[in-house]
Amino acid sequence: MKLVFAVCLLVSLCACDSASLRKSDAELGLNAQQARGRHLYDRYCARCHEAYTTKSLQGPSLKDLYKKQYMPSGTPANDDRVRDVILLGRAKMQGFSQVLSQQDTEDLIAYLHTL
Repeated sequence: MKLVFAVCLLVSLCACDSASLRKSDAELGLNAQQARGRHLYDRYCARCHEAYTTKSLQGPSLKDLYKKQYMPSGTPANDDRVRDVILLGRAKMQGFSQVLSQQDTEDLIAYLHTL
């Protein structure tokens, strides 16, 4: 019986990828600003952009965004260009200038640096 339980547990754990096992802000080592940015990301970005895997949704994954020289659009991966995309949009992505405050935008960028 224990063996059956162990096998079932192993199968269920293997079926879940690491992205589906959501870590807390503390487990990720996020400071207060980054945590606020993560919550904004969850609200406005996560439906189209993966954060912790390279798989694409409606938009490209944002994993390792700042570890690359360029964003998927070909523009430099720096705070100014990322801010422009967040506020003004790009291609199929709507801009969020009417939704996010300046502080919200800075919090979101702080979180994106952790990906």
